[in-house]
Amino acid sequence: MPDHENATVRLRGVRVHNLRDVDVDFPRDALVAVTGVSGSGKSSLAFGTVYAEAQARYLESVAPYARRLIDQVGVPDAREITGLPPAVAFQQARGAVQARSTVGTVTALSNSLRMLFSRAGTYPEGAERLDSDAFSPNTPAGACPSCHGLGRIHEVSEESLVPDPGLSIREKAIAAWPGAWQGKNYRDILAELGYDVDRSWRELPQADREWILFTDEQPVVTVHPQREAGRIQRPYQGTYQSARRYVLHTLATTQSTTLRNRALQYAEVLPCPACGGSRLRPEALAVTFAGANVAELAALPLTVLAAKLRSEQDDEVARVIVADILARIEALVELGLGYLAMDRTTPTLSAGELQRLRLAATLHSTLFGVIYVLDEPSAGLHPDDTRALLRVLDRIRDGGNSLLVVEHEPEVIRHADWLIDVGPGAGEHGGRVLHSGPLADLADSAESVTRAHLLDPPVPVSRQRTPSGRIELRGVSLHNLVETDVDFPLGVFTAVTGVSGSGKTTLVTGVLAAAVRDHLGAASSRPDDEEEPEDLSARHVREIAGLDAVKRLVEVDQRPIGRTPRSNLATYTGLFDGVRKLFAATEEARNRKYSAGRFSFNVDGGRCETCQGEGAVAVELLFLPSSYSPCPACRGARYNPETLEVRYRDKTIADVLAMTVEEARDFFADVPAVARSLDTLRDVGLSYLTLGQPATELSGGEAQRIKLASELQRTRRGRTLFVLDEPTTGLHPADVEVLMRLLHALVDAGNTVVVIEHDMSVVAAADHVIDLGPGGGDEGGAVVAAGTPAEVARADVGRTAPYLRAALGQR
Repeated sequence: MPDHENATVRLRGVRVHNLRDVDVDFPRDALVAVTGVSGSGKSSLAFGTVYAEAQARYLESVAPYARRLIDQVGVPDAREITGLPPAVAFQQARGAVQARSTVGTVTALSNSLRMLFSRAGTYPEGAERLDSDAFSPNTPAGACPSCHGLGRIHEVSEESLVPDPGLSIREKAIAAWPGAWQGKNYRDILAELGYDVDRSWRELPQADREWILFTDEQPVVTVHPQREAGRIQRPYQGTYQSARRYVLHTLATTQSTTLRNRALQYAEVLPCPACGGSRLRPEALAVTFAGANVAELAALPLTVLAAKLRSEQDDEVARVIVADILARIEALVELGLGYLAMDRTTPTLSAGELQRLRLAATLHSTLFGVIYVLDEPSAGLHPDDTRALLRVLDRIRDGGNSLLVVEHEPEVIRHADWLIDVGPGAGEHGGRVLHSGPLADLADSAESVTRAHLLDPPVPVSRQRTPSGRIELRGVSLHNLVETDVDFPLGVFTAVTGVSGSGKTTLVTGVLAAAVRDHLGAASSRPDDEEEPEDLSARHVREIAGLDAVKRLVEVDQRPIGRTPRSNLATYTGLFDGVRKLFAATEEARNRKYSAGRFSFNVDGGRCETCQGEGAVAVELLFLPSSYSPCPACRGARYNPETLEVRYRDKTIADVLAMTVEEARDFFADVPAVARSLDTLRDVGLSYLTLGQPATELSGGEAQRIKLASELQRTRRGRTLFVLDEPTTGLHPADVEVLMRLLHALVDAGNTVVVIEHDMSVVAAADHVIDLGPGGGDEGGAVVAAGTPAEVARADVGRTAPYLRAALGQR
């Protein structure tokens, strides 16, 4: 007979984050969905309690020195937890991902492919057999020495360095040179060397132009500066540096984001001429399998790679390794990721794609009797792909495992065996289990916000606004888009749909936004270490019309708002400036002559110098990774004792950073400059975050909504194009309704909103829909339908139509 006591996980007296002495039971060997609005306590229950307790129990059996190697989440505050099996957690990626990380490295496919080439590859006659490391661009043995395994280099041309040849050197024809004194220094050195700095650039002899821009010489000359009014300038020894040398040296050495971004404006990113962009040494590229080298196979879509490998299994070693590769690929294809290539870098993947890559790896394992804790596995999935995901989750459950899934997608929730609804609100307004049981019984929970969206979902209504114009793109060719024609109407809300890999991000971010950015002369917001491997600009479009109607571009994506704990919600939105001014205006601060800068944790003065204002210090361990612990001096407060003696309404500056948005909104209700920022953060569903929440702890969806809130608090200007990449990621349907009201308000104010979206309730309420497909990768890249939601719902091609019909209440 089954042990019913151990077939149930029982939690008693849970007090993690905002959970209020929660008691809840849920069955093992079942698919359990945890629902609730953002900030209600779902993750605190699933990850902060269930996974944390399972990990803590495991660590009790691990030697103390080995525990330091494991990223520990802490022991949960609970009175009793019983019936809990070992746990495996899959959370959405937070913070930055490494540019060298690829689909192949995340899934371990790269290891198997490298082993295949090492053991079963065809080597040139007389060549020595290579170790598997020689086929990796991330090792010294395999990396191309010219590009250090990156596959690309920076190069400059006369056109990029001198955009206006009608100017003279004195008139700053060499735009790539630095401004201020350094640029004047190079100009004066050229004058001393006898070059004509007052003649237009195009009139200078070709040989002079070549030397000025590209020489590697660095002559030192005595410069006699021209006398300026009121200033005596003495002669000095000046060293010349060509424009090319200056730009490439800046890109290679600077730590300044501003200087690097400026230098990038005058450089081109090109495939490395030594390795052709393959990132590998010639010795590795000379080895083949199935008639291709390792870089060529890694560039194939996984479905194509699998077909190629199946036909080439001549010996026993190859058969064993190929069988392993095919099994791993099969799991990825089942999760709708067959369009990806092994060499696709992880910064170009969505958080949902990354999580599914890791989930696919578990399908290849033989774990039994564990509980998988998943964070929105449906994130970034088209409804058609969601059905494939559900089949995978069922297989994991049927294999003798349990699943605890934090989820917002109604289809996944309805498919679950058991539902735990947390709420009713966010932060201090949540933290209670409103329902734990089958979905049908949720109807009895009067407080549940989830209930109406699952049992009686509203039918979205399209406003069908009339466009004020349109941007016409003709002959778009980038990635899987080939000679594609697309129109984006202006002054309306447009949703771009399609299965994963159909070309949505390529079209909207890589082409539309890039073309508008080029037209406006704006710089990309992409961080230095996430620069694109190629120039995503208007050159990928044969013909463009209608850009003059757009006066401003706002791109709201899911990239992190910062790379270190120093960047947080308060500093990014600018509301912290207002808070610091309030503290500086207190009587105590004025008596001590403290300015607003005193209350910044990023500069000398008020911050704790032990931790440099980070609130934590790194603990260096011999032969082990560094770990962080609260600063012993300030105990995590970030500031020195003198600064913390200043109080505003009996709160220190550290107390304010520890407040949630909801708490801070009440505290600063009568301070318009601060309250306005807090209102917009609350409007986009972030009332549960603390003001000092480090950027590294924010999900992609949270980072995106913070960016949107920062934009919404600005003065409305109209004629702005807003581009958003899956803005509903991580949002409960109730939060989606609030967000959509804000986006539609932007359109009503004379702006254009274009969203990449999978949520059919959002798509159904759009003015215009562009559906790409019909499939992903090589099977996508075409506009299969475009028009109003009703028109696209009636389309006979593509995978979106049937789901859009269902959202519109049609058959």
